[in-house]
Amino acid sequence: MRLPRVYPILDSDSLERCGVGLAAAAAALLEGGAGIVQIRHKPHWSRAVYEEARAIARLCRETGATLIVNDRADFAMLLEAGLHLGQDDLAPRDARKLLGSDSVIGHSSHNAAQLSAAGGEPVDYIALGPIFSTASKSNADATVGVDELRRIRGLTDKPLVAIGGINLSNALEVLGAGADSVAVIAGMLPAWPTPQSLRQRMEEWRQLTAA
Repeated sequence: MRLPRVYPILDSDSLERCGVGLAAAAAALLEGGAGIVQIRHKPHWSRAVYEEARAIARLCRETGATLIVNDRADFAMLLEAGLHLGQDDLAPRDARKLLGSDSVIGHSSHNAAQLSAAGGEPVDYIALGPIFSTASKSNADATVGVDELRRIRGLTDKPLVAIGGINLSNALEVLGAGADSVAVIAGMLPAWPTPQSLRQRMEEWRQLTAA
């Protein structure tokens, strides 16, 4: 799998605090050139949330972008989307049985041992983090840091997504340390998020990582 250099994550809690809906945010990022987006919704999946996710799936099909659903294999199947799994979620091998060989599956890791183990799972990419301290996740794991990222990158030959505290100021350092892509949550949100400012922020990210 060839990952886009920027991997925006649509965190429903963060967007709700900003007064922006999931589908509106996804549309803006896709207009800005996002090649992949992840829906990260930790609370209950209500019918309204699912309808927004369906709208996002349709937008991704229209633009040729990859849609990933965090945690929930059932909704990934319904949306014909990819799936991202944490350490405490469904085992990747079981998820692969459900989703089939063509679906994209990613798996989180937080240290060298987990990164090495994830390399042996039937996943298409591995995430590593948090690289820096982050407020987007409660009870976050210990910070990995850029030096450790560089040291352990060789433990897998699968595409690697760095996540956690990554912003426009430090993203190139992270990519230079061996990450194939940077996942961004708070760093994708301008001070005053609107569809226009989100699109512009996505364009900034694309320009930054184009080199």
